Amino acid sequence: MSRLRRSVQSVGQRMAAWSEKWVPSPYLFAIILTVIAYLAAIGLTSDGPYQNIINWYNGFWDLLTFAMQMVLILVTGFAVADSDFVSKYLDSLASWPDNNTQAAGLVAGVALAFGYLHWGIGLIVGAIFAIFVARAGRQQGQTFHYPILCAAGYTSQAIWHVGPSTSAGLLSATEGHVFADVFGVVPLSESVFTLYAFGIAVLVFVTVVPTLAYLAPDEADSKGIEEYAPSLVQESGSDGEGIAADGGSTASEMDVDLEDIEGPRTPADRLNESRPVAYLLATGMFVYVIQYFVNAGGIGEALNLNVFNFTFIALGLVLHRTPEAYVDAIRDATEGAAGIILQFPFYAGILGIVSGSGLSDIIAEGLLAVATPETFPVVAWLLGGIMNLFVPSGGGEWGIIGGIVGSTAQELGVPVGKAIIAYGVGDMWTNMFQPFWAIPLLGLTKMRARDILGYTMVVMIVLTPVFALGLYFLPY
Repeated sequence: MSRLRRSVQSVGQRMAAWSEKWVPSPYLFAIILTVIAYLAAIGLTSDGPYQNIINWYNGFWDLLTFAMQMVLILVTGFAVADSDFVSKYLDSLASWPDNNTQAAGLVAGVALAFGYLHWGIGLIVGAIFAIFVARAGRQQGQTFHYPILCAAGYTSQAIWHVGPSTSAGLLSATEGHVFADVFGVVPLSESVFTLYAFGIAVLVFVTVVPTLAYLAPDEADSKGIEEYAPSLVQESGSDGEGIAADGGSTASEMDVDLEDIEGPRTPADRLNESRPVAYLLATGMFVYVIQYFVNAGGIGEALNLNVFNFTFIALGLVLHRTPEAYVDAIRDATEGAAGIILQFPFYAGILGIVSGSGLSDIIAEGLLAVATPETFPVVAWLLGGIMNLFVPSGGGEWGIIGGIVGSTAQELGVPVGKAIIAYGVGDMWTNMFQPFWAIPLLGLTKMRARDILGYTMVVMIVLTPVFALGLYFLPY
């Protein structure tokens, strides 16, 4: 067993070294994919160079609403996790591991559990928990390898599409959706709430957690959080100071300092630091959230980005107690949102090229032409994986190829719900190579894509036969 572990560690270290040398930044990755999509559309479709520039521009601004939702997921999630209350419990859980193997496995397990429940929650919890485990190890006099902890946090994106927040499943379960005339409405009870989807989720969990545990290097070969993100290190130990840990003052200390420098507080200052204002606003928000969930038709319909962000804003206000403290927490989080703000339009532009030129139809029809009823789930998985490289948005990707996948499934006699799962598995499979969804994690953890992708690509490779066999043999 020790020989096997050493072999896995060696593979992980080689992949990490290759990734650090060759993997570009997420922004350059988006540019490279833009060029590939542009050239492929020119070569394979009737749209020429100029028309594909038009297609690119026409799609460039299509994801602005989604981009803002993702920015809010990042900053509101950060603010909640950065509160004294949450920090205390995360610190307690983060103190469990005694070595790198346990640390990597624990972060992966927590990230996968939350990612299954909701991709947005998993994305933030995975990043935040990686930070806390790394800091807890340092406070205990140990060096937990920070890159593999962050890679483990990102594995939440390897399970989400077979859980209740599945974008393809939710869209297909909605009355009057864009493909309703093609394959009708497919309730979640026929897609993610099936033995087929649950079996895939279990396979992911029992594969990814041991893989990350085995990939974890020995302490002698590890580099701690202080080498990658010194600004996140808490020098004074676990005392609920939050994520930033940058020497900032508490609210009460700040009040004294301001009075000494500027004189007595004004009525505006008192409003900024008023707990009743924060609690009153949060109460109104929670009233809406509670009635929304009570009136929702089911868990699938209840989960959406707007309600998720609305709830986290309310939580943040309660946990930080005053409007001023909450604004400060949001300000600390905004640096990590820069990548989302810049890169979303470029991926939307790729979406414009792929869909506007008809390139998506050519890719989909080419792969599905070789499918049989038995092999269709595997083919749909490969299709979802390939398309995810160019359109790393589960909902946006399904909006392009969902009609083709659904109609082909019907022609072959394959349940559409099964096809939705297979497509979703492909989407989350190549998330381990596509760095787009790592942007929020990278922003929070202060890491580069090249620091974690070597490990996540190993996860993708290990999951390849697991997904292929699972999609082919698991009962529906």
